[in-house]
Amino acid sequence: MKTIDVCLSPDLIHLHNLKDKNVVIVDILRATSCMVSGLAFGIDHIIPFSNLEGSQAMKAEGYLIAGERGGEKVEGFDLGNSPFDYMDEKVVGKKVATTTTNGTVAIEKSRAALNVIIGAFLNITAVVNYLKQRDESVIVFCAGWKGKVNLEDSLFAGALVERLQNDFANECDSPLLVQAAYQSMKHDLVGFVKNSSHAKRLNRLNVHKDIEYCMKLDVFDLVPILKEGKLVLL
Repeated sequence: MKTIDVCLSPDLIHLHNLKDKNVVIVDILRATSCMVSGLAFGIDHIIPFSNLEGSQAMKAEGYLIAGERGGEKVEGFDLGNSPFDYMDEKVVGKKVATTTTNGTVAIEKSRAALNVIIGAFLNITAVVNYLKQRDESVIVFCAGWKGKVNLEDSLFAGALVERLQNDFANECDSPLLVQAAYQSMKHDLVGFVKNSSHAKRLNRLNVHKDIEYCMKLDVFDLVPILKEGKLVLL
């Protein structure tokens, strides 16, 4: 039977064999929420970079460049890490190169996977349906915060595990842990996430509307996937 596993931090991904697996990258606050929203809004494609220099260099090739460090927009970049940046009219039809503190690092560490899929609460059912149709096992890769576990990514992982429990066997105990957390908090996801460590970091940046938006379920019916280094829609 197909299996599902959860990696709670990029610092643990070396413990997982990614070969022949579908890896779902999740960085709810806010990288993967931005990517899903931007591609839904009409961005042609997005190239993720783990470093600032890689993203910045794409400016010369006609890309909008997006940069975030510590939750804040990098000076001189066109876009920050708010999903509302990615839903502005100026992005429609454009190419974007992005780098973030956590999410793009997780993507870079997933290059050995069969498929790299971008997951968020915003497109969770579309991701579920895609994974059910595939024959491969799944790893849900939580971007976390600078190597540490965070709540919102773990809750997404739990929600995904719950929706796939009849189609996948748990690879180890991580899926059980995140599913139990999701079941205990799903009645008020926004309330719990607002008290999370990362949400409190972002509060100083006045991004309350970002947090509430990123916790919305099934705003979009689409699946972004990494193809030849570019995030595109299936």
